Amino acid sequence: MKKADHPFRFVTVSYLTRIENQTATTLGELRDGLEKCSGGSIFYHTFQSLGRHHFLTEGFSNDFAQWVLAALNYPVLAEQLAAPDIRGYLTLNDLRSDLLRITDDYCRSRSEEVGRVAFEPFYFCESVEVTIPHTSEAWTLEEFRRGLEHLSNQSFHYHFLVSRLRLGLRTNDFSLWFENELGLPTLAQRTNYIDVYTNTVEGARAKLFTFVDRELAA
Repeated sequence: MKKADHPFRFVTVSYLTRIENQTATTLGELRDGLEKCSGGSIFYHTFQSLGRHHFLTEGFSNDFAQWVLAALNYPVLAEQLAAPDIRGYLTLNDLRSDLLRITDDYCRSRSEEVGRVAFEPFYFCESVEVTIPHTSEAWTLEEFRRGLEHLSNQSFHYHFLVSRLRLGLRTNDFSLWFENELGLPTLAQRTNYIDVYTNTVEGARAKLFTFVDRELAA
């Protein structure tokens, strides 16, 4: 079994939620909030909300889209705001720009809906990330599997999805280590293709276990 030159270092992560000063009661105010809110707020309502969404039975995984549907009853715009695949974004500003473009296009085509008051306000929240190195690290695929067993769902989400923003690459911490340190490009590719929209966090972890076990048995 190949040993890596550099170990995989698992991270324990938690998020503190801070309510920002901005609120929105109309589509126009949501649009202005999207433009002015912090990057941490964009992260909270998209990347982090995807993890929270997996515990729900219905609705959109994007907080902006969910509010537009539930509080304004604009299903067309809600679907458009939920459409961007966050796995394809390397910066929060790029994601913000697309959300703004979608909202601006809708406002121009449905100007009569811009000022309609929602059933309830949208509160912009900001996510503050706190990371602590985990006690375990992995030098081999077998050690990685053992470490994965003790990784929380939130930390899995950090390594698998949030890492794209940190790395600036359309990949994740797991795949990068599999390919660069263990020389396992197929495992890296399979891992990166796990769909975070159709799988819960637990489901994504289960798929990764399956792929790793298959590689260990080969």
